[in-house]
Amino acid sequence: MSNSPRLRLLVVIVLVLAALVTLIWALSRRERAGALIAVTATESPHPLPSLTEQTFASPSPTTEQTAEPTPQASLGQPDASPQPSINAQPSPDAIATSLLIPVAGVRPDQLRDTFSEARSEGRTHDAIDIPAPQGTPVLAAADGRIIKLFQSKPGGTTIYQLDPDNRTVYYYAHLERYADGLTEGHFAHRGEVIAYVGDTGNAGAGNYHLHFSISIVSDPKRYWEGTNINPYPLLRGGMQK
Repeated sequence: MSNSPRLRLLVVIVLVLAALVTLIWALSRRERAGALIAVTATESPHPLPSLTEQTFASPSPTTEQTAEPTPQASLGQPDASPQPSINAQPSPDAIATSLLIPVAGVRPDQLRDTFSEARSEGRTHDAIDIPAPQGTPVLAAADGRIIKLFQSKPGGTTIYQLDPDNRTVYYYAHLERYADGLTEGHFAHRGEVIAYVGDTGNAGAGNYHLHFSISIVSDPKRYWEGTNINPYPLLRGGMQK
């Protein structure tokens, strides 16, 4: 029985020492965790860029072309053999909401559908002819950038205009001359005078009219390639200046 007090004392000492060891280990682990958090907060190995440092670019029509259009016999097409794109889907409903008859003073009921008319060498017109007196102002049919001023053997003095959608190209041909100061890169607004009716190219002397076509392209840099759509029903639903 004399050993019982000593045994109890020994057990107490062992428990106290175990508690001290556990406390010291817990405090040490806590300090290591705090140091790790501090390092992570100040020195991230893969910092993420802030939103204010990011640069966002919006597409815009380009005025620099990678290749000049190659003249072709068909006036209804741009000056190269058309290469219709599978991804180019015409959207006439969207175009018709804003399209303007591109010759000053011409009413919708004066238009004639010449889109499917035959031309020499088995060609089809793929455009609409709008007769008008020599020098009648030619108007931008819609908003869009002037991407090419081109002298074409079949089309004579011509204009290519790219819609802000970067897919729709408006082509004006047989022009007598351009409006004063018109340059490539100019953003023409709907109804703006961009040229004057003439008979240049293969229109025939004295056959004054505007040759106007619409095409849908997959690459605006190759503005002369695309799928032509009939301007007639769109202009019939359009407005007079």
